[in-house]
Amino acid sequence: MCSMPRELCVCGSLIQDELLISIFNDRRKWGKVVTVMAFEGNSNVDLQDFLKKAKKKVASGGTVRGNEVELMGDHRLRLKKLLMDEGVPEENILIR
Repeated sequence: MCSMPRELCVCGSLIQDELLISIFNDRRKWGKVVTVMAFEGNSNVDLQDFLKKAKKKVASGGTVRGNEVELMGDHRLRLKKLLMDEGVPEENILIR
């Protein structure tokens, strides 16, 4: 972080402006659908913490693999809403 006081710091908003998130569905073994969120760019995001929030929001299991968060089932629109509630600008979220 920077040396600014916490209430004046803009580091968090700068990181979110540089972050690009792709949300898409993929098929796994036996045709199961998983929703994958790929974090690209400056990703200083705590993926484990975000996974915990996402699993609670969509009531589904999931995991972190590299810079990707995977959740069981089709949850693209719910995850987009969750990201927007977390402060990520809508233009930085791409749904495929």
